Amino acid sequence: MEDKNKIVKDETTETAEGIGQQILGELEIIGGILTGDPVTRSEGEFNVETGRIHHLASEDLHAADDANRSDD
Repeated sequence: MEDKNKIVKDETTETAEGIGQQILGELEIIGGILTGDPVTRSEGEFNVETGRIHHLASEDLHAADDANRSDD
């Protein structure tokens, strides 16, 4: 059986990773706009969307894990 602290730590880490990727993506978008580089801006948009998907997937997985634990 997993330790509750480890589960909370994993959830927090995954949430931080998704949010961190979104923040870096936003910074890339700003950098692309300021430098006039459409590739950098596009990379930023990609990273923002990837971060959102990562965050949503993490939430869904943890909700499913919580539901499975409550069924036991």
